[in-house]
Amino acid sequence: MAVMKPFWIGSVLVDPPVVLAPMEDVTNIAFRLLAKEIGGPGLMFTEFISANAIHYGADKSRRKMTVDERERPLGIQIFGSDPAIMAETARIAEDMGADLVDINMGCWVPKVVRLGSGAALLKEPDAAAAVVEAVAGAVKIPVTVKLRAGWDHSQLAAPELAPRFESAGAQAITLHARTARQGMGGAADWNLIADIKTRVKVPVMGNGDIRAPEDAERMLLETGCDGVMIGRAAVSNPWFLRSVAAYLGGEPLPPEPTMEERRNVALRHVRAHVEFLGDERRAVSSLRGQLTGYLKGFERAAAYRERLCRASSIAEVDAILWEAGQKSHGQNLAAKF
Repeated sequence: MAVMKPFWIGSVLVDPPVVLAPMEDVTNIAFRLLAKEIGGPGLMFTEFISANAIHYGADKSRRKMTVDERERPLGIQIFGSDPAIMAETARIAEDMGADLVDINMGCWVPKVVRLGSGAALLKEPDAAAAVVEAVAGAVKIPVTVKLRAGWDHSQLAAPELAPRFESAGAQAITLHARTARQGMGGAADWNLIADIKTRVKVPVMGNGDIRAPEDAERMLLETGCDGVMIGRAAVSNPWFLRSVAAYLGGEPLPPEPTMEERRNVALRHVRAHVEFLGDERRAVSSLRGQLTGYLKGFERAAAYRERLCRASSIAEVDAILWEAGQKSHGQNLAAKF
């Protein structure tokens, strides 16, 4: 049964309604271009970018705003708590070519919440609304907000905040249906996505616990949300995005990637990241955890994952993946992927 229906965020068409989530140290430009080519999501987001870092001229943070025409539509996600600095950063994102600006109100890691940013804003409704209003008033492109259900289960702020954000100028809302206290643990409560959908007129994207194409269909049907945002399931696995889109469109699932395909994509991933960073050792090191993900389903993967975690050059990665590919000859990986 096809349940796929494109939707608009302001002037931005999201087609298919499958969205790659913003993930720190994951959704860099190297991975986004692979995800777009292989998975074809209707919308993608950058890693989250500190508004304070941009304000104080951090080149590393500004480079994260790099936009390639091949990856559109693309949202640049920013975080911060000062409305003026957030507005300034949003204008820079617009100038850098973003199709929309997303405000991070979901990150729960200490280094972010200590600054009163990310999910910490869920505890300060007036401050959160002021940030949205400032950002929406600063740019002509659409502004969206990604938030958690609340700080904890005693403070489920999202149902009350979503309408306030809409009134402040947000043109779409994404709910990760866990609390900040949950982190990545426990279960996402999709009932909260359904609740928010009844409270706002702008599009709502649901996020949390989409581990199979069937989960994406179920989220759309059970919550009425407009799109599904996929995070962890797509890490080192851009093929998952295309499987979700095919399933939602009522099409046969595409074949799972072979070990050779995974090896080739992993090498393209690391080479593109090296090219972007200009530092081979740093680029390979930063991708070690993701490179091991390309071996998922290979029964002899543990030893190769350990070696990949020590690799520091493209040549080392190439040799390890080539050897893993040789050892996997004849193995049925699709059933385990």
